[in-house]
Formats: sequence, C-alpha cells, structure tokens
Amino acid sequence: MLTSIVNFIVETVGSLGYLGIFLMMFLESSFFPFPSEVVMIPAGYLAYKGEMNMFIAIAVGILGSLAGALFNYYLAVKFGRKFLIKYGKYFFIKEPTIVKMEEFFKSHGHISTFSGRLIPAVRQYISFPAGLARMNLFVFCIYTSLGAGIWVIILTLLGYFLGGNEALIKEYLHTIIIVILVLLAILGIWYYRKTKKAKVL
Repeated sequence: MLTSIVNFIVETVGSLGYLGIFLMMFLESSFFPFPSEVVMIPAGYLAYKGEMNMFIAIAVGILGSLAGALFNYYLAVKFGRKFLIKYGKYFFIKEPTIVKMEEFFKSHGHISTFSGRLIPAVRQYISFPAGLARMNLFVFCIYTSLGAGIWVIILTLLGYFLGGNEALIKEYLHTIIIVILVLLAILGIWYYRKTKKAKVL
C-alpha cells in the first residue's frame, strides 16, 4: 500500500511538474501522512536530468510547505482546540499528538515553528499550537519558511546529486537528520539561556 502511494507521488511530480510539487508539499505540511522525501528528492533528480529547474522546484516546495502550514494555523485559529481534538482523529491528528505539540511550543517558544519544521513527525503538526496561541502571522510565516526552506533544499540537493542511488540517499539522509537534531538541541539550549538571561535583566 505504502509503495503504491510513493509511486503515485513520484509519478505525480513527474507529470504535474511544479504544480505537483506544490500540491504534495501542501498536503505533507498539513495533515496527510507521507514524507517530503518522496516529493523533493524526485524533484531534485528531475532537475539533474534537465526536466526541471532546481531553483524553481525549491521555491515551489517552500511555498507548498508554507501553504500547508498556514492551513493548519488557520484551522486552529478558527475552530480551536476542542474541535481539533474531537475531529482530528479522522484526519490522522490524535489528541496525544496535539498535546505533545503544545508542550513543545510552550517549551521552545515561537522559534519552535522554525526548529519544528526540521524534525520528523513534528513538522506537520507544529502549526497547530502556533495557531491556538495566535502567534503573530508574519513571524509565523518567516520562521516556517526558513525551517521548511532548509529541509527542502537538503532534499532537493540529495535528489540532484544522488538521485540514482537510493541506498546512498538513505545513508546520507539518516546522517543529516542526526546532525539536524544535534544542531537543534544546541539552538534550543542557546535560546533557553538567552531568554532566561533576558528575564533576569
């Protein structure tokens, strides 16, 4: 089943081009449970073959991610926490997930909308607590675009340089995820100390 979905996504990216990238990244960034790897890596490979412009593919991927994040943000703003908990289960959004995202958002502040975009299983849902907290929309868009941009660029470059070697992609992607998590931990410690120091002053 999962293989069929992945194959469908790859074919869609190839047939719909940039529109396919936008739509798939919108879904990935909102609530549909599939990884962005199966969208942007094929896009990078298509850019390598000369069938796409890599810079346009990256820009469209970021825009799709931002659009999906804004969808979740406004969903939380308009309907609130009770609605998400009551009906979210029908769209792969479980109550424990919402609770965890709220705790993550409270612990890391607004910057979590940036760091959360780089963490698997977090990036799709971090927009909900931002919406529930009615985070400043401009700041939300900036942080979301920056976080999504880093991830989209990494995946596209992987597809561009290693698109023909699936095993090597998996190896590099695993290493990249570990490095990102370590950097986020360092960023989190720095941000915590900075805000704590500011409160003291």
